[in-house]
Amino acid sequence: MWFFTEASGSLTSHYLIKAIKEANHKVIATDIDENCYAKRLADKFFLLPKADDPNLWKVIDDVLYKARVDIVIPSLDETLYEWSLKKVTYKEKNINIIISDSDVIKTFQDKWLTYLFFKDNNIPTPKTSLDQEYPLIKPRLGRGSKGIFKATEKVEMKGNISQEIIYGTEYTIDVFCDYKHNPIYIVPRKRLNVKEGKSTAGIVVKHEKIENYVRKMCEATKFIGPINIQCFELENGEIKFIEVNPRIAGGMALGFAATENWIPLIISNLINGEKIQPVKIKYGLKMMRYYSEVFTY
Repeated sequence: MWFFTEASGSLTSHYLIKAIKEANHKVIATDIDENCYAKRLADKFFLLPKADDPNLWKVIDDVLYKARVDIVIPSLDETLYEWSLKKVTYKEKNINIIISDSDVIKTFQDKWLTYLFFKDNNIPTPKTSLDQEYPLIKPRLGRGSKGIFKATEKVEMKGNISQEIIYGTEYTIDVFCDYKHNPIYIVPRKRLNVKEGKSTAGIVVKHEKIENYVRKMCEATKFIGPINIQCFELENGEIKFIEVNPRIAGGMALGFAATENWIPLIISNLINGEKIQPVKIKYGLKMMRYYSEVFTY
């Protein structure tokens, strides 16, 4: 099968290309940079316009049909919602988009709606407001740490939220949900090092309290495929959830390594509806990352 990957020039996207190839499938890498390393690692490469370019989806359509793509694994926050809106149309053309429905994407791409989801479902989360009530200012539709700052004076709150500042141990949870929205794998990993918002070192840990909250989230909405959740454990043992990324994530290489390659699961379960027999999670497994090189003319 042919897989389509986005933002393939990211420093962490190589693991997804590797996982697809190890599952004996073909990879189409795409990026806005003609010279990105993935051009040499993938089976095919296509240059895409930037996410705000009005021609983006025409170009994507051309690539999907020209390359006879079977499966798309969206990973770029700026395009997630559009992929979710188009997935039924693409499915009619035998192109499978591995993403949750549009209402799920809309909720978790908006930090205020995410906060309301947490509150409505009794998931602990930092105090949050649309007014400048708390010191930490975040864009409602931002991603990663971009645009987040501690306010020392009055700021314009349109499009922003304010949030209390919390301190503790940061965890990321890699989750794989089947086609019935059940969490097959819940893999908490303690983030040991982060660079530019991406996990460069981590360790898989058994954490029943976190796992129970994640199950509660999965019961309250309809996640599909790989999702990524972030939380903090405070000194007093409280857990505070701060973010849900309803997509595959850069640090998920550790989630794959601690369980199994999730690419065959996407095909067998999400596309073919076959039952998954989960393997035992490798708690204590550590991941460390380093730069590598691709040489070409």
